[in-house]
Amino acid sequence: MRQNDWTLGAFCSRYCRVVTQHHAIEDQSVFPHLRSAEADLAPVIDRLTEEHLVIHDAIEAVDQALVHHIQHPDDFDPLQTAIDVLTDTLLSHLSYEEHELVEPLARLGFEPTRL
Repeated sequence: MRQNDWTLGAFCSRYCRVVTQHHAIEDQSVFPHLRSAEADLAPVIDRLTEEHLVIHDAIEAVDQALVHHIQHPDDFDPLQTAIDVLTDTLLSHLSYEEHELVEPLARLGFEPTRL
């Protein structure tokens, strides 16, 4: 059981790190580029940036639920709830991001020097 708990924690840690890195790249590079290249994208970028904060909170909730699970190994409910919230939040966020940014990214690129 300990190995399973460790594997679960390691998987969650890696997954959350990838999401955090993805958002950091967008916040520091991609979004400022799109905002300066096309002012009409500002409301979309603002919403996505706000959603990054919500997703960060959901990742923190998964971390707290993992700690709870280690302390209470028979109680999976908080962990399942936290993962469900993160999943729903990410799916909604990524769907909106794809719908709104695929075309602008195809035209403008991800940064000023790459098209």
